[in-house]
Amino acid sequence: MKLSVVIPCFNEEQVIDEVYGRLKILLNSYIEKQLIDDYEVIYVDDGSSDGTLSALKRLAASDKQIKAISFSGNFGHQPALTAGLHHAEGDMAVSLDADLQDPPEIIEQMIIRCRAGADIVYGVRQDRKDDTFFKRTTAVAFYKFMTLMGVNIIYNHADYRMLSRPALEAFKTYGEVNRFLRGMFPAMGFKHSVVTYKRERRFAGTTKYPLKKMVSFAVEGITSFTNFPLRLASVLGFINFAAAAVLGLWAIATKLKGGAVPGWASIVLPIYLFGGIQLMFIGILSEYVGKIYMEVKHRPLFIIREKYNFDDDNHGKSP
Repeated sequence: MKLSVVIPCFNEEQVIDEVYGRLKILLNSYIEKQLIDDYEVIYVDDGSSDGTLSALKRLAASDKQIKAISFSGNFGHQPALTAGLHHAEGDMAVSLDADLQDPPEIIEQMIIRCRAGADIVYGVRQDRKDDTFFKRTTAVAFYKFMTLMGVNIIYNHADYRMLSRPALEAFKTYGEVNRFLRGMFPAMGFKHSVVTYKRERRFAGTTKYPLKKMVSFAVEGITSFTNFPLRLASVLGFINFAAAAVLGLWAIATKLKGGAVPGWASIVLPIYLFGGIQLMFIGILSEYVGKIYMEVKHRPLFIIREKYNFDDDNHGKSP
């Protein structure tokens, strides 16, 4: 029973050695407990501009169980996770962020759940007490809104999860460019389990998900997994039409009573009722057209510049 640990990295030079040290102790202890027979740790450098890649090269040179993938540029967190999972050779694979906010000590419980029959084990935060009010409020709003839009998503789960080999092979068949992994895995339908944990503070460095990226991530999730906004546009369009008809009748009645302002009904009603709603619908449609545009180009999800400690340590790109 081999375990693969996948860790995407972007400017994480300050935490690389700490992650390695904690994982090495834990993974060796799992072998002693006979939970696993072997392991590999796959770091994916997502075009870092600091010394992250140099640190990974050093680790890979000193420890053959440490593998590293270097992208040609910054392709994003979800492509980096995908690259690591595509290269995982283990019977189980767990994805873990490099900031150590998701404690690696929980991996033991995940292994036990996976060996008991779960194909996907989700790491879920117990609470958000340590978050700021803004972060906590926006996070709750995100999960509720995603559920409202019809996206099957695990509440308070990010990208800390373990996959069995069948689930991993199923994931490798997904070929879309627009990726929202938090929605992809629940949509697979495999038997799953949940392990809760208390999230820790970032060990070092700064967050890679500012507000701008969080909003973009939410839009990506909605437009990648549901056409509910398009249906909503049709419903709102009908409601808008009905409201315009009612207001039109009201304007006629007011005119007959002699209390109407000349030109008000013919100018204000069309501008405010139809102009605003049309602009909103065009924006929704443009999001989906943009997704189609990205998909039909069939560009690679990521491009690999170098690989270390793999059997095929050569330049390559995603399938």
